[in-house]
Amino acid sequence: MVNNLLKGINLYLVAMPGAGKTTVGRLLAQKLGYGFIDTDAVIVKAAGRSINEIFAEEKEAGFRQLESQVLAQVCAIQRLVVATGGGIVLRRENWSYLHHGLVVWLDVALEILYDRLAEDKTRPLLQQGDPQTKLRSLLEQRQPLYAQADLQITINTEQTPEEISTRILQAIPSVLKKNSFCTQWLLVILLASANILARILS
Repeated sequence: MVNNLLKGINLYLVAMPGAGKTTVGRLLAQKLGYGFIDTDAVIVKAAGRSINEIFAEEKEAGFRQLESQVLAQVCAIQRLVVATGGGIVLRRENWSYLHHGLVVWLDVALEILYDRLAEDKTRPLLQQGDPQTKLRSLLEQRQPLYAQADLQITINTEQTPEEISTRILQAIPSVLKKNSFCTQWLLVILLASANILARILS
């Protein structure tokens, strides 16, 4: 049912590090019969370096540029669930790509995030100063941007990834009906763009 309503448009998961985007994203992809992409993993593979190494060598600005380039390529593909990096919402241009699909915010409380990330050394932005203070600062900066998502799913410690993915699927129809006009026009624009590109390349 949900698959038919989506008509192949992508799902983009946005959230803070530690929210569970990759785990939930894989489950959603499985249930929808979609492919799954983690933009951080694509960046690491394309760059041949870890995220920590990219930050060390090119700083955050260099990483964000790579992130935008990957997102631009991903949004040209249909039938994907995409787990995005926590800071992907910071660049305005990224929203033009995200709005090619349905954006889902996994809203997780600061305390839960900190518990999950306390021993994680792979997050370069959390290696500066006190991790909890930095995490709070990042959340305060990004929360208004995450709130621009089409769908907000508030998560607590008792919910399993399976339950969260089910909640998302149950909520999608109401979001699509609310935005049915916009969704239809988005599909028209995508099809028109694909036809134009095909003519250019032929």
